[in-house]
Amino acid sequence: MAITGHRPHKLGNDYQLASDLIKDIKQLIQVQIDTYMPDTLITGMALGIDTLFAILAVENSIPFIAAVPFKGQDSMWPTTSRKAYLNLINQAKEVVVVSEGNFTVHKMQLRNQWMVDNCDILIAVWDGTSGGTANCVKYAIAQGKQIIHINPKTLKAEII
Repeated sequence: MAITGHRPHKLGNDYQLASDLIKDIKQLIQVQIDTYMPDTLITGMALGIDTLFAILAVENSIPFIAAVPFKGQDSMWPTTSRKAYLNLINQAKEVVVVSEGNFTVHKMQLRNQWMVDNCDILIAVWDGTSGGTANCVKYAIAQGKQIIHINPKTLKAEII
């Protein structure tokens, strides 16, 4: 089971993942974990939903794969976010660096494609807006993956 989802700027700027909205989303993701009982979770380790998924993996004692787009993805993040990232990376079952070199936008999509190609089910925490999450969902649909859409605006989950 993999996840794609919004960064904090589309989730009330909650970098600490402590708001009521994040707690509600976390509960909806937990329901999916409890329903499907995956043996491994895959996260792209970005700020926001990806980080929340890694936290859920640790809390549920489910091994997780950190699929990072490139080494140093956290280099420009706030200090508290970097510390949380490093703590979670150290708990990953496996760290896959999808692309060599430094940041380019395309490497984020390559990371998303790697996650989709290596999962059976994709959770998409997505409000319907354009961006990386939308691109990941579009790719997953093209690959015929089962997608569980959690809309952060309505807090409803549905299979698409």
